[in-house]
Order: sequence, then C-alpha cells, then structure tokens
Amino acid sequence: MSSLDIVTAPPLAGVPHGFFGRGGGVSQPPVEGLNCGFGTDDDPQAVTTNRRRAADALIEGAAIAAPYQVHSPDVAVATEAWPQGERPRCDAVVTRTPGLLLGIVTADCAPVLFSDTDAGVVGAAHAGWRGAIGGVTDKTIGAMIRLGAEPRRIRAAVGPCIAQKNYEVGEDFMAPFLEEDPANARFFREGASGKPHFDLESYVAARLAGAGVGTVWLAGEDTYAQPDRFYSFRRATHEGAPTYGRQISLIGIAPEAR
Repeated sequence: MSSLDIVTAPPLAGVPHGFFGRGGGVSQPPVEGLNCGFGTDDDPQAVTTNRRRAADALIEGAAIAAPYQVHSPDVAVATEAWPQGERPRCDAVVTRTPGLLLGIVTADCAPVLFSDTDAGVVGAAHAGWRGAIGGVTDKTIGAMIRLGAEPRRIRAAVGPCIAQKNYEVGEDFMAPFLEEDPANARFFREGASGKPHFDLESYVAARLAGAGVGTVWLAGEDTYAQPDRFYSFRRATHEGAPTYGRQISLIGIAPEAR
C-alpha cells in the first residue's frame, strides 16, 4: 500500500486535520488512488475503505460526518456521523463533539477547514464558486460562533483547488461577482485565449478575511496541474475521462481535547 498524501496547514497544528490527495487508496482506474467520492462511478466498498484510511490517519476509529454536497451556502451542525442515505444536503459542517471528524470532498473546488481551539469548535466547507459567492464560508463562521467560537480566534485553511491559470471562465461568469463588489475584478485576469480566468483561492481567502477570521492560510496547490496528486473535474472533462474522483478534507477535535 502506498502512503497517504496529506497536505496540512501550519496554523492548524495540534488539530487533527488534513487535505488528502489521491495517494494511498484502493480505487482502480480511471479513479485510481484514494477516491473518497460516493458520487463517482467507483466501487462503494473502495470508497468506504479509502475514507476509513483517511480517518484513521487522523483519529483512529473516528466516524466522518460528511454532507451530501449540492453547491449551496448551507451549513449543518454535526454531533455524530449521518447514515449514508440520511446526510443533510448542504456544503459545510461544524461541530464541538470530540472524536468526530468532519469531511467534505472536492475536485477543483476549494476545501476550507476551520478551528477555534479555545472554544473547541471546528468546521469544514466546500467552496465552489457558487457556494463561495453565496456565502458558504460566512455561514460556516456564523454556525461556529453559535457554538461559542469568535472570528478573531478562528484559524482557517484553504486547501488544494484549481489555480487561476487553469480556471478559464466566460464573460457572463464575472457578472455576479462584479455586482457583489466592483473590486472583485481583481480576482479575474485575461488568459491567453482572451477569456477571463478566475482566482478562486484568493476570492475565498478575501471572504474569510472580510468576515474577521484571525488567520487565513492558503495551500497554493493546483489540483488541475497535478494529476498524480489530485483529482480534477476540469482536467477529467478536458481529457474526455468517463468519470472523475474526489479527494477528501477532514478536521476534528481530538478525543482527549475536552
């Protein structure tokens, strides 16, 4: 078995967390590796095994509370893992339950992990462009505040996602961002084809900073450009692949922390 590829954020040191790549899993081609998406055309048992491997790397035996993601700004509070058929339809999860891992899956969208260690509260959000402009990170912060967190104490980490150089969009894509704030033009630049390219990572970071988050860390890893490390929806589409995998990002509170 190859080793797991885990990107960790220095500001979250001491908090069980990780942005997992595709290394170390049991899934077979075309999604070989640590595919953790049940929505993929993959063997569900392989996905279950991959998720178990990822969880055990952080908190052995821990359950994963993971939502059914729908590109929304909605957030759920978890006290335990949901059965597969009963997962809430949302794109972020928060908890103050020790020993429980929160999980979201991505394949170019930005995974964001949050922690306020003083309050004993953590969160995880899936920030695609729809969720990001819709306020998924703001709502995650709000849900954490209701559990006792304070924005200035929150440390947030934005994991591997598609980089601006590979995120070409149409002119109409820019409209809602410019309507929200004309200053959002700074997150777009013209590509070689003349079409705009969107900087998702920087936009998410700006939303976090604007919400008063005390520390914001960026992984700076491009999912599109690293096929051996990460799954990418856009790369799979450009290659005409029949399906694409999803990497998982996890965060939790160590059982002994409270």
